[in-house]
Amino acid sequence: MATLAKPNLPRFDVEIFQNEYLADGAREVNAIVTVTSTGGGTSGGRPLGLADAGPQGGDANAAVVILVDCSGSMDYPKTKINGAREATAAAIDALRDGTAFAVVAGTHEARDIYPGDGTLATASAATREQAKESLRRLTAAGGTAMGTWLAKADKLFLTRRDIAIRHAILLTDGNNEHESAEDLARTVERVTGHFTADCRGVGTDWRIDELRKISSALLGTTDIVAEPSGLAEDFRSMMTGAMGKQVADVALRIWTPANAAVKFVKQVAPAVEDLTGRRAEAGPRAGDYPTGSWGDESRDYHVCVEVPAASVGNEMLAARISLVLPPQVGGTPEVLSQGLVKAVWTDDLASSTRISPQVAHYTGQAELASSIQEGLEAHRSGDVDTATAKLGAAVRIAHATGNEGTFKLLQKVVDVVDPKEGTVRFRKNVSEADSMTLETRSTKTVRVKK
Repeated sequence: MATLAKPNLPRFDVEIFQNEYLADGAREVNAIVTVTSTGGGTSGGRPLGLADAGPQGGDANAAVVILVDCSGSMDYPKTKINGAREATAAAIDALRDGTAFAVVAGTHEARDIYPGDGTLATASAATREQAKESLRRLTAAGGTAMGTWLAKADKLFLTRRDIAIRHAILLTDGNNEHESAEDLARTVERVTGHFTADCRGVGTDWRIDELRKISSALLGTTDIVAEPSGLAEDFRSMMTGAMGKQVADVALRIWTPANAAVKFVKQVAPAVEDLTGRRAEAGPRAGDYPTGSWGDESRDYHVCVEVPAASVGNEMLAARISLVLPPQVGGTPEVLSQGLVKAVWTDDLASSTRISPQVAHYTGQAELASSIQEGLEAHRSGDVDTATAKLGAAVRIAHATGNEGTFKLLQKVVDVVDPKEGTVRFRKNVSEADSMTLETRSTKTVRVKK
């Protein structure tokens, strides 16, 4: 492990967990990369990742756009639109002074209701009160076209190119019915890399896959708020998280030697997110995988590299993993920290067959997520046998790995007969909210027990 950050940057540490010993001729190297950032959420400095602020910079160190679904369905029941107003007010109260922000009412079009002039306001006691007054204009009428909401957020963020931390919060209660899936996908692709986004679905009439595609591309989260009364606390928590970010656009750079290749890269904690397809070439035999914005936090990544087969006694550097910031104009990338993944071929059976506890744990957590999603999909299609087998496997893994949160959610959908063996029975009259909560949170993981 090497920590190379300059004094004015948050500290990034990289730890590599692996069994570096391979059997004669073996080619696959697996490692868990733990990245820890300290000083980012408490440093008080302006975020890093873009050039210094221009003349509008002032004290602004982050930009947030709140996208609130105001389609007609938000009025049925009326607690949804009322809850959305309360939640937006709570988020506004959590804004740090100097933060650039806006509130957008989303229907089949997008209308910025505050500040309402196509720009971002700067948070202060006065503007927070003005913004909360404007929430009376959040009224429910019209359709749903989330791509237009994201495009509006992008346009607003572009008015403050000097700001590095750019984050959107998107709330909806329904499906994206007033634009095609292709139009939404094109918009998401166009704004990817411009800002991050957390998505929330209120009630049970929205589509998990739809919001997950948005949040996954924009390096955020998706969650369910089954009851409108829970929105305010959830929005407050999301905004607090956004205010804790202090460094933006960090990439996981993986260099491999000749004839070696990266098979996959997945974030595995705090949630499973496959980054393999997000690779951007970064020079000879190197690629960058986006990780988004950081505060004081730690995340784990599973990296799998395929290396040339070798015989006993050989050893090689399988990968060099770095945390990098994008270059300033005309400059070079800032290397924040580095770690090495190694491969050593041995004829010692005990060494070559030992699985790293971290690799084994997170392989199980990824299997847990897929088992839940496949099980619920099978149940929806009427295949009860497959559904029972998949959710039984999920119960067994959750129990074995100590994922108590997921285990409790599973218990709302199945009766657990034997958690160790994964023997379960589907419960009668499972609520849609419980089923959606389990599926939405299936990707959340627990870390390896020390």
